[in-house]
Amino acid sequence: MAQLTVDIGGSPGIGCRGFCEYCYFKKVRGVQPLGCRYCLPFKKGCDYCTRGVKEEYAGFKDLRSIADETLASLQSRQGEIERITISGGGDPSCYPQFKDLIELLGSTEAPLHIGYTSGKGWDDPAIADLLLDNGLTEISFTVFATDTKLRKKYMHDPSPEASLAILEKLCGAVDVYAATVVLPGVNDGKVLEETCRWLQDRGAKGLILMRFANNADQGLILGNGPVMGKQKIQSVESFRDMITDLSKKFTMKISGTPLWDPEIGSPFAIRHEPDLLAKLPRVTKRATVISGSIATPFIDTILSACGSEVPVVPVSKEIACLITADDIRRLDLSSLGSVVIIPGRAFVHDAEAEEILSRDGIDREVIRGPETLTADAETSMGMIRDQVLEMEMEGFGDLIRLINRYGV
Repeated sequence: MAQLTVDIGGSPGIGCRGFCEYCYFKKVRGVQPLGCRYCLPFKKGCDYCTRGVKEEYAGFKDLRSIADETLASLQSRQGEIERITISGGGDPSCYPQFKDLIELLGSTEAPLHIGYTSGKGWDDPAIADLLLDNGLTEISFTVFATDTKLRKKYMHDPSPEASLAILEKLCGAVDVYAATVVLPGVNDGKVLEETCRWLQDRGAKGLILMRFANNADQGLILGNGPVMGKQKIQSVESFRDMITDLSKKFTMKISGTPLWDPEIGSPFAIRHEPDLLAKLPRVTKRATVISGSIATPFIDTILSACGSEVPVVPVSKEIACLITADDIRRLDLSSLGSVVIIPGRAFVHDAEAEEILSRDGIDREVIRGPETLTADAETSMGMIRDQVLEMEMEGFGDLIRLINRYGV
């Protein structure tokens, strides 16, 4: 069975009734192309690392265009459609012809999934019935807090009561995965516990907590930090401990990004599975692996268990897939070998990476690693532990094979 994604277009801050206070797309400047895995070898910059990373669209697509694209996609796929996912740079709840869009997609009789919405565009609780009548089976819903005053102030939701009424009805009828960006001193503590309790009592499948990012090292790569000047920042360790404590208090699944999923033990759950580690290829050559500061100790532990004697080198950036040229430019080149493996999704052009890492006169070969080594909370929320472990086995198997192929 096939899955179909319907892209409605739209842009952050424009197609969502304005930026939320904490939105990581706020204050985005006209940054130059970052470079990425999709760039041509001889040219830094492509559509993905120039426009796509900013989710920059001209505006919402008109309904006729969406209908034509959907029909063409349906005709090109064989067999039954397993699911239709609605996504875009803008918020689906703010799509101007939302009712017509849902009825159009509902006519396919395929299960509908809304990949993300804030619910800010819904002012009428009857929207819940429209969604259910047209086959909605799953939705990811940013709630922030079930305190309507906080939701109105920080999300700029003009009708928080209606949004929460819709969320409440959907919780009892479909798979709802709620999401909350945690602002210390605002929606954490007792407020967060009440949000968890509200969601659990109404039947939500889970809650993904997102640590607030406010500077470049935490992942703001579009020249737009700080997003909120005086907002407190939670340490990674404190955030992880908060997830652990909440997961003990509630039966609903609670996980966090960048750390962690207590139910599965991810990211990097495989480090606790000696039998699986023994099935991975042995590291027989030497290469320097670069990663983000959060993942580095985990990756180092797993590679060491497979025979590696070369420590994984961290950059100051916490998230590996958001590493840029500026991050690798700060590395101590004396700590690097002649072969360097960077994260597969790092925003660095391959040729520029080799130039930066060879500026001490030593020619270094730069290899792009696997796209994924583990599952973050947004991915693992709908997975079982065996699926995450399978993903990690595949990712680390690919990484070790790269080391053994290109290493010295």
